[in-house]
Amino acid sequence: MTDEITRLMRLLEFSDSAFPVGTFSFSNGLETAAFEGIVYDAPSLEEYTRTALRQTIYSDAIAALIAYRAAASGNYEMIREADRQIILCKMNAEARLMLTRMGKKMAEICTQIAGNRLMSDWLEDIREEKTPGTYPVAQAIYFQQNGLTEEDLFVAIEYGAINMILNAALRCVKVSHYETQSILYRLCTEAAADFRIVKELNFEDMQAFAPEMDIVASLHEKGKMRMFMN
Repeated sequence: MTDEITRLMRLLEFSDSAFPVGTFSFSNGLETAAFEGIVYDAPSLEEYTRTALRQTIYSDAIAALIAYRAAASGNYEMIREADRQIILCKMNAEARLMLTRMGKKMAEICTQIAGNRLMSDWLEDIREEKTPGTYPVAQAIYFQQNGLTEEDLFVAIEYGAINMILNAALRCVKVSHYETQSILYRLCTEAAADFRIVKELNFEDMQAFAPEMDIVASLHEKGKMRMFMN
């Protein structure tokens, strides 16, 4: 068992935007949305972030919670299925690249600092291309194996999705730190209600239907107005 203070410290460490998995390199296509005039101020940024967050919690978060429970019960095949289901929900190449690149880096870092056997096996499967190795599943394995809770995992996924976009917005949208922090505050207030819904869902409930977001992402893959990776 992990004591409460250590658990909170682990949660802060592994949900920090400075944690070196490369979240700062991606924007969820935000600069293309800004260039096309879809996101141009704080209200439009909040709407964009809410849409991206809904995609995340109804795909990545559902699968991650299933993977967390599978890690707890030793069901490795279910962990791999959760990984596959996340990839199936990603309509654009950028989203797939983002999650697999960050997932592999997460597995590498966790293997180095925690020396967990399950994570080591997971990293080996990623390197041998037996599984995509998405970031939410890597988070699920680490959190379960290190005494963090399902709620902690959900918080890290939701907070990370919001923060990725808001941090990028400070570099490509006319918004202030005050405005982005206000958006973060409002969205975080809704996290408990989001978790109560998502924790009861399964693979067949996963969805990522947001056509405008996917169009922006496809433009971003080949666009010239780009500050972040594709």
